[in-house]
Amino acid sequence: MLKGKKILIGVSSGIAIYKVLNLISSLRKKGAEVEVIMTKSATRFINPITFETISNNKVYTDMFIHPDKVLHVDITNDVDLFLIAPATANTIAKVYAGIADNLLTTAILASKAPVAFAVSTNTNMLLNPITQRNINGLMDLGYDFIDSNEGQLACNTVGKGRMAEPEEILEFIEYKLTKKDLSGQKVIIASGPTISKMDPVRFITNYSSGKTGYQLAKNARNRGAEVVYITGRVSTPKLDLVKNIKVETNVDLKDAIEHEFYNSNALIMAAAPVDYEFETTSDQKIKKSTDIVNYTLKKSMDILQYFGNKKANQKIIGFAAETENVLENANKKLVKKNADYIIANDVSKKNAGFNVDTNIITVIGKNKQKEYPILSKNEVANIILDLLVK
Repeated sequence: MLKGKKILIGVSSGIAIYKVLNLISSLRKKGAEVEVIMTKSATRFINPITFETISNNKVYTDMFIHPDKVLHVDITNDVDLFLIAPATANTIAKVYAGIADNLLTTAILASKAPVAFAVSTNTNMLLNPITQRNINGLMDLGYDFIDSNEGQLACNTVGKGRMAEPEEILEFIEYKLTKKDLSGQKVIIASGPTISKMDPVRFITNYSSGKTGYQLAKNARNRGAEVVYITGRVSTPKLDLVKNIKVETNVDLKDAIEHEFYNSNALIMAAAPVDYEFETTSDQKIKKSTDIVNYTLKKSMDILQYFGNKKANQKIIGFAAETENVLENANKKLVKKNADYIIANDVSKKNAGFNVDTNIITVIGKNKQKEYPILSKNEVANIILDLLVK
């Protein structure tokens, strides 16, 4: 989503400056072009050569070093996002007051690109009413702020003011710069495995990791959808700016979907409900008795088929994780579940099964069948979400 985007990073002086190096590296790996402005004070923390090496671009520190052009205007002309990181209380105050006494603050005033501040400051300075007024005033004017975290600060105190981690800032940038082609749509994304309990300490489940569902929910959010993110037992983190719902059993999953389904635009069933459940569940831990024990399993309710039969104008997308006759089984599933699309994959293939970061899929619809090569789950998620674009 960042390929071809141009990010201008304004670096003011703060100990969090070292985090910006990792951020630039991550941005470049995602295909973004990065340019850097440093204040004079920032160059006392890190030599500009370091930023030039990481960004593979010239670093600007002086407004008058290029007399043949108006640098503070030219440098912002073709920028997609102007990020100030670290954004100190001093720089924030200058911008709010309209002070343009260095290249960075002058460029901010000249910028037509969206500007975001990644706050980094001492707790007392952050909580000072003057700083709070400056932040709130800039937000009212349309500037974005990436909130700081609590933690150990350079002044040997613990509190708010620690600049957000590079991965958090990267998430903000991806969200900010992603085309909102799913705006106005409510999308339910169910992810990960469910369980069936034998007793309070034992259960059956499957190998689903929830990684595909996580990428689907994250990318749908970034593309402007209202996302309801329903997860079973997954190791993936919660997502900001979506409705997070945790479930355990098939009944939990069905009830959570049904509560949101009738005013939604789409259901993407990336969850892996257990196919069979214990007929009875013990309230107490079952003690070991003999070497061989028998338990009765019953077939679980087919949640995808249930909602396929309930749909009105919703799009239903399901998955077929198979080990043989993949396309044949997926096409049968498409008809039986009354789905709009089935995403088929052979989980026996290398790098296409559970708990990996890649997949090999075939998208099957009523009048469509397209096979894709091995892709990252991020790429797979966007291919699936493209099916929802009106």
